[in-house]
Parts: sequence; C-alpha cells; structure tokens
Amino acid sequence: MASAAEHDAMRRALANALRGPRGVNPQVGAVILSPAGDVLAEGWHHGAGTPHAEVDALSKLDPGAARGATAVVTLEPCNHTGRTGPCSEALIAAGIIRVVYSVSDPGDHSSGGAARLHEAGVDVEAGLLADEGSALLDSWLAVQRLGRPHVTVKWAQSLDGRAAASDGTSKWITGPAARADVHRRRALADAIVAGTGTVLADDPALTARADDGSLLPDQPVPVIVGSRPVPADAVVRQHPRAFLQYPGDLRSMLDDLRTRGIQRVFVEGGPAVAASFVREGLADELLVYVAPVLIGGDMLALRDIGVSTIAEALRLRVTGVQNLGDDLLIVAAPRPARGRNPEEGVA
Repeated sequence: MASAAEHDAMRRALANALRGPRGVNPQVGAVILSPAGDVLAEGWHHGAGTPHAEVDALSKLDPGAARGATAVVTLEPCNHTGRTGPCSEALIAAGIIRVVYSVSDPGDHSSGGAARLHEAGVDVEAGLLADEGSALLDSWLAVQRLGRPHVTVKWAQSLDGRAAASDGTSKWITGPAARADVHRRRALADAIVAGTGTVLADDPALTARADDGSLLPDQPVPVIVGSRPVPADAVVRQHPRAFLQYPGDLRSMLDDLRTRGIQRVFVEGGPAVAASFVREGLADELLVYVAPVLIGGDMLALRDIGVSTIAEALRLRVTGVQNLGDDLLIVAAPRPARGRNPEEGVA
C-alpha cells in the first residue's frame, strides 16, 4: 500500500512530467524518496535521446545516495535499450529497493520493467494515481494502442444533415458558443486537417483563436490533404506553423505525422475528407455540432462512407451530449465492426 509520502511524490512526479516536451516520447516525471519519505531528487524526461526521468533524477544524487531509496515514477520504468539504456537496470544498479509507478508501459519493446525489477528483488507497486497518470499520457497511450495518431473528425451541420446551402454558403451554421468550443479543441490537437477542396473554396486559416480573434498560445500544425496546389495567397500560408501537404493516402499520412511527434489529429476539412477518414476506419472520435436550422438541398455534411445497406451501417457509441448556446454537440465513437448489434458491446 502506497504511503502518504509516496502519494505526494507521485503528484510531484506528475507535475514534473509536464515540464518535458510533448512529442514521440511520453512525458514522464520521477521523484526519489529516502527511507524516511523525504525527497532526495526529482527529474523528468527532457526529450528524445535524453536520459529518462528516473535516470535524470538519479543523476542529481551522489554515488550511493539512492541505496535503500524508493523511486516514484509516472510510467513503468522501461526495460529496453534504445537511445538510452534500460531504466530498470539503472534503478537496480543505484540500489533502489522500491518502485511505485502510475501507468504500465504498453509498448512491445519498452515494457517489462516491473518484471525485471521484481526479478532483482525490488518491491514494485503499480497504479498509484492511475487516473491522473493516464490523463497525462492519454495521447501517447492512444498512439501506442492504435499504432498511429488518434483522429477526431469534426463537422457542423443543420438539423437535416446539411453542411451548406445549395449556393455553397456555409459560414456560421452554428453559433458563437459552438465555434468557441471548436477553437478550444483545435488548440488541444497537434495537427488540424483539411482537404484542398476546402482550402480552395473557403480559404480557412486553420488556426485556434480566442473569442476576440487573437491566436491562442497553442497552435496545431496545419495539414492539407490533396494534390492540388495551395494558392500563393492562401490564408493558411500565414499560419504561425508551416503547413504539410499529402496527396491523399491517409494511412501513409498518419504514419508520417506520427514520426513527427504528432499524437492528436483534428479533422475538419469538409464532407469529402471527413467521409474518407470514416470510410477507412480511421476516425476514433466524431464531434458533430448540430444547429437548429433547416437548409435542405444536396449539400450533405458527410459524403459516401461505403454503406449500401442498413446492415452495413456504422454503429456509433455516444459518449457525450452538450448544449452550446442554441446548438448541440454530439460526441461519438465507432463501435468495433459494421453491422454489429448495438447491444453486443462497445470498443
């Protein structure tokens, strides 16, 4: 059972983890406690190729000072050699006799640290403040589970499922509260995706903005899908971050974005692009903003997703419903397989 000192140390470790950069590697923090529960040292992961959090903390101690101590870490110590050595071996060599961590490492190559520590006679406890640890690592954990960035697909529509009027106008189907929510979510993403059709037709900025129109501190990387050239005077060229463009292979695009450290992708690039992600099974979360208006016509909010009969319908699990002014936000996730009975379980 974790002590009060270990609970306090884990909170410090979680705060330390946030000092490290977001990217390909997880944000991890560590605290070394004396047998009496006093903090001896603390550290965090400073980025790819640098010492991991445990080693960073140990490096701040004199040789032998960690003997008999406890290491409190937000993520299970790794057990593999990459750009750095295994943290499990570093802890054993330092004389650590107890390790407390929050979240287990799901990696095929990096996991196994807890087992190695047990083997060496180290007392190990897992799951301390697991909810907080998982929240800290949610993006990284999603990438480990999916093998690609987590994808949120967003669209706004009228009550009758239209994204625009018959003349193509679509600006402000939804109200200011819904738009503010979208910009907040954009700022939480690593990348924002739009198709070349949307770029050419609407000339979007693809930025995250405050209510007064100013840029929010965190800006997603703009990503454009399609082979048509982006005009020299396109507003997206004024984005504080240079845009990336891909011809249309979504899986290949996501693989490349992962190598760039992008973990959360926000798609709002028009009905065709949204449908492409859904059709290829790459939409992990759907955000549908519904305005209480009727438009009619054939400007649907979502194009063909490959469903020809009701048995093939993509069943969704609604995870949230929220009123935003006059509008309604529905948050949903696809169920495991098409045509499956909605009572059979969820992903």
